[in-house]
Amino acid sequence: MAKQDFWDSPDSSRDVLKERSELNEMIGTWRNLLGELEDNELLFEMAVEEDDEQNVIEVRRKLRELQKKYRDLELRQMLSDENDNKSAIVSINAGAGGTEAQDWTEMLLRMYLRWCERKGFKVEMVDLLEGDEAGIKNVTFTVSGPYAHGMLKAESGVHRLVRISPFDASGRRHTSFAAVLVFPEIDDRIDIEVKQSDLRVDTYRASGAGGQHVNKTSSAVRITHLPTGIVVQCQNEKSQHRNRDIAMKILKSRLYERERRVQQAKMQETHDNLDEIAWGNQIRSYVMQPYRLVKDHRTNVEKGNVDAVMDGDLDDFIEAYLLGSMTTREGTSGAA
Repeated sequence: MAKQDFWDSPDSSRDVLKERSELNEMIGTWRNLLGELEDNELLFEMAVEEDDEQNVIEVRRKLRELQKKYRDLELRQMLSDENDNKSAIVSINAGAGGTEAQDWTEMLLRMYLRWCERKGFKVEMVDLLEGDEAGIKNVTFTVSGPYAHGMLKAESGVHRLVRISPFDASGRRHTSFAAVLVFPEIDDRIDIEVKQSDLRVDTYRASGAGGQHVNKTSSAVRITHLPTGIVVQCQNEKSQHRNRDIAMKILKSRLYERERRVQQAKMQETHDNLDEIAWGNQIRSYVMQPYRLVKDHRTNVEKGNVDAVMDGDLDDFIEAYLLGSMTTREGTSGAA
């Protein structure tokens, strides 16, 4: 920042300022933790000398708070990938099973919206296709906030629901699947070349409530990238031009993420989560009958309070996944 030409490039200077702010925040948090720990240690010594039970209880309470702060800082350290601090683009797609699977997709959407609300993240809906009778066939939304992609990438995969179907008059137990895809929202300054000849652009009328303008004009946009078969669409904005811009941004993000994963596979640094998204190969099961349990099959983390999980209590699953991923990376580096 002391260089004379530092402010000549607004883009690069903004990146440096952002990195500086993040580093200062992490260093400041660490110093505060050390200071609080030293104060607590002193308080404990005084409590022991004076045989003060109340202060001992206070020390235990403060230690629990410090432990939570330390876990939060440790989680930040896990998120060291170049894309972890980017915003996330999340797509949820219903699997086979009609109304049952579409209702499950809507339940997952609500779960993630509640989790984002807990984190103070900003959510913007990009595209939503409602089910024929109930639920949602597929939905795409963006999540903005510190390390949004770094945390939500733990959710990428197939999610399985087992319950007594509310749509089955016989009260039979049904199994439903939905796929969650998470990829980073790439920076506008990253140049992803997309040839116009490789694109097929279709326009159509937006579905659902949205006012007379949305329903009477072909404002919704669907873009198909012919070489890869990737399809993105946006119908949230009234302007066709705006919908096209958002769809192109999502397409570039998916192409960027696709290429990044190909490179990772070649280097054998990590497995490709998107390749694992196939029906029946679930990462997590949500069982509501005959017993109640949510189990992550990658980390074996289990939670019996299914209602809390569906209300956005996902941190234990996310932290366990990130910790396991970090351990795997360190083990691979050590072996190399």
